[in-house]
Amino acid sequence: MNPQEMLRILDSIARDRNIDRSLLVRDLETAMVSAARKFFNTLDTEEFACKLDPITGSFSLTRHGEPMEMPPAQFGRIAAQTFKQVMIQKFRDDERSSIFEDFSKRMGEIVTGVAQRYEGGALVVTVDRAEGFMPRSEQIPGEQFSPGDRVRCLILDVRDAGSQVKIVLSRAHPDFIKKLFEVEVPEVAERIIEIKAMAREAGYRTKIAVASIDSKVDAVGACVGVRGSRIKNIVDELNGEKIDIVRWNESSQILIQNALKPAEVSETSLCFELGRATVVVRDDQLSLAIGKKGQNVRLAARLTGWDVDILTPEEFTKGLATMYDTVKAIEGMTEQMADKLAALGMVSVFDVEEVGAEALTNELGITEELAGVVVETCSVKAKEVAAQQQKDKEEKDRKMREDMDASRRALEAGVPGESGEAAASAILGGGGPAPSNQESAPQGESGEARAADILGS
Repeated sequence: MNPQEMLRILDSIARDRNIDRSLLVRDLETAMVSAARKFFNTLDTEEFACKLDPITGSFSLTRHGEPMEMPPAQFGRIAAQTFKQVMIQKFRDDERSSIFEDFSKRMGEIVTGVAQRYEGGALVVTVDRAEGFMPRSEQIPGEQFSPGDRVRCLILDVRDAGSQVKIVLSRAHPDFIKKLFEVEVPEVAERIIEIKAMAREAGYRTKIAVASIDSKVDAVGACVGVRGSRIKNIVDELNGEKIDIVRWNESSQILIQNALKPAEVSETSLCFELGRATVVVRDDQLSLAIGKKGQNVRLAARLTGWDVDILTPEEFTKGLATMYDTVKAIEGMTEQMADKLAALGMVSVFDVEEVGAEALTNELGITEELAGVVVETCSVKAKEVAAQQQKDKEEKDRKMREDMDASRRALEAGVPGESGEAAASAILGGGGPAPSNQESAPQGESGEARAADILGS
């Protein structure tokens, strides 16, 4: 090959593959030494040396430090094949090293690639000059890409797997949403607004707590944008995943209240010993606070770092009264001590049992023997309460089944004077209006349709 043509090809490879040209020159020199050793059938690695002139493209080959009289062109077919194999292998190694170094610097960045295919559930995506893969665990449930689709994703990890570089991509990782906010909300990118905490269930819902270091900038309003323009772009990218933006607060009580929105919290009691927050909400807010399949309270707990327990006012008052009565009945315990337990967030006999005697000794200043008696007494009472709660639950379930069976028979028999609305009312818990929440029946839906939906007919 013409030396100048070889140099032009070398420059083209260096540019297209983002490899240092000096590395390619060194690879050619190594390949030429390997060809000479093959031709002369020698194992001495120091016997031959080669130098490539980067200007003229000519090789200078020496043996034992002396210039060789035989030109490389006379080495024959086997040596030429060795030269080719070594050169290709070295070029591939340099390209792999270049890709690894390049993508290692870009970990945590959002990139846009092109979907290629699925391999065992993992999506293969071409990103720049490399192939990355997105494991099933890092994909958003329900998303499906076709070959040629553009895929926006996060570079999660880069691994050197010997013969190849594995680039792990993700759309389900929480950092993916953080980076989307940095792209869509300039204040986040400029660190005027800080993302303090985040909890995500990919494909369903995300809660994100934000705070502003500038009193003139409203953190929540800036993230939402004018008429929701900024948050809409992020939601569209995530195919409709719900995003709740809550205001960060250093007070755990206020933060928990914010995290449980859109539900309204009546009272919050924190037990630092257990890391548990007991939250009281009205009956009509209970289902909203818990969320579909417990999603709202689960994400709130992960966002705040507290184990959140949601109770109605009746349940909270009943549990607190049981704890008071149990503790005050113990000789040596006073009402003031019971008050202090409640102030410490121990609002039920279950909490006192779980906290243990050592914590009671430290907090109340009582003897270890008395603390042991308190814990033991509360433990016995807790078993009684648990048994009673199980009994009440079974009774409630039995009554509900009976009501549903009676309503089904009424619907099937077509009892005169009993409308579908009345049957639905019986199933839904009486004649009063159903609580208003996000999962209420659509407006205009008949009582018969609601009853039929609940009864499965």
